[in-house]
Amino acid sequence: MVDEKDAKLEGEEEGQEPKKKKGKKLILIVIIAVAVIAGGAGAFLFFTKSGGDKAAKKEAAKAEDGVTLALEPFVVNLSDPTGTRFLKVSLQLELSGPAVMEKAKTKSPQIRDAVITLLTAKTSDALISPEGKLQLKDEINIRINQILGENSVKNVYLTDFVMQ
Repeated sequence: MVDEKDAKLEGEEEGQEPKKKKGKKLILIVIIAVAVIAGGAGAFLFFTKSGGDKAAKKEAAKAEDGVTLALEPFVVNLSDPTGTRFLKVSLQLELSGPAVMEKAKTKSPQIRDAVITLLTAKTSDALISPEGKLQLKDEINIRINQILGENSVKNVYLTDFVMQ
């Protein structure tokens, strides 16, 4: 009798094992299929959408950015009534394009003269504040645009600014 019960239990266990294995296999197959489909869809979106967008964004950024031209540092005396003050400033100009850069290189003496004339007319009190620096950048932009033509200079960057 004990043998019959053991045989029935073994038979039931054996009967249940294949069902459990089939269920586990089915779940595993479904999970793998979903992962493969999701991975394929993600790869498709990544390579088609972001690749094209990145290239278009880079081209647009190059067209918008223009080119930069670094000028030699300027060392000038400031127009201070309290004493002799010096200013050393380095500038970079953001120009609208390569053609303007070539024109700026040929007109470098005129650009340097305009900037030196502007700097020597300033006082240290006017340049020490952030607003004074922004005003200086705007004035430099206006003067260089007068030399190179309207909208040639997009922005002026102060890359070095030392006052003593």
